[in-house]
Amino acid sequence: MRPVKLTKSERAIEQALLRGEYVEATPASFKEIGEAVARRRKDAMISIRINSQDLKQIKTKAKRLGVRYQTFISEVLHRVAA
Repeated sequence: MRPVKLTKSERAIEQALLRGEYVEATPASFKEIGEAVARRRKDAMISIRINSQDLKQIKTKAKRLGVRYQTFISEVLHRVAA
């Protein structure tokens, strides 16, 4: 059997597991995490027109944060709606 070649992020996770940084989740916390993920599920689409300069700035900020600009916009809207 050939050894599995891990990506850099997979190797980091493996090392963290070996150091004991991850702990098993209790059934209650696992359920809570699942509910939180379900609440954040994106199930609606919108289409809007915005100023091209605003979009350029949004894309720049998203890139600086290391996220896709659609994800960034969605997060901003989520925070404003809450």
